[in-house]
Amino acid sequence: MKRVVVLVASTRCAAGRAVDRTGPVIVEWLRGRGWSTDHLVVADGDPVGDALRRALEQNVELIVTTGGTGINPTDRTPEQTLPLLDQVLPGIGEAIRARGMSSTPLAVLSRGVAGIAGRSVIVNLPGSPSGVADGIAVLDDVIEHIISQLAGGDHVTP
Repeated sequence: MKRVVVLVASTRCAAGRAVDRTGPVIVEWLRGRGWSTDHLVVADGDPVGDALRRALEQNVELIVTTGGTGINPTDRTPEQTLPLLDQVLPGIGEAIRARGMSSTPLAVLSRGVAGIAGRSVIVNLPGSPSGVADGIAVLDDVIEHIISQLAGGDHVTP
């Protein structure tokens, strides 16, 4: 069974001042694929980097973050993610932003990144329900192939 960490970056949710509306959606999508998931909520900024490093130590196949990808001064998820990546997968972030543009011009403000850290894939999704829906739609078509390739699998035609 593939193992995934879903990491919600939200200072308000971590403090109990808001309800996490995106993490559960990602968890449900992944569990529907038969993946084992852990769901964490942390404050924006450095706690995101700490949680990412702990998740990588668990040797999970996938880490999906939600939140902290905008331009608010506390939105630092991409900055916490990038130093951990061995390879960047720019097409993932570009595809998520492009998909979001069909419903809101604000999708261009998301700075989410994706890439490979060791034997794990990390993907930053926006913190809005619609941004998560866009991210899931993009990942749904490619995530199994990415995980297979990272494990040394052969190319397959979708």
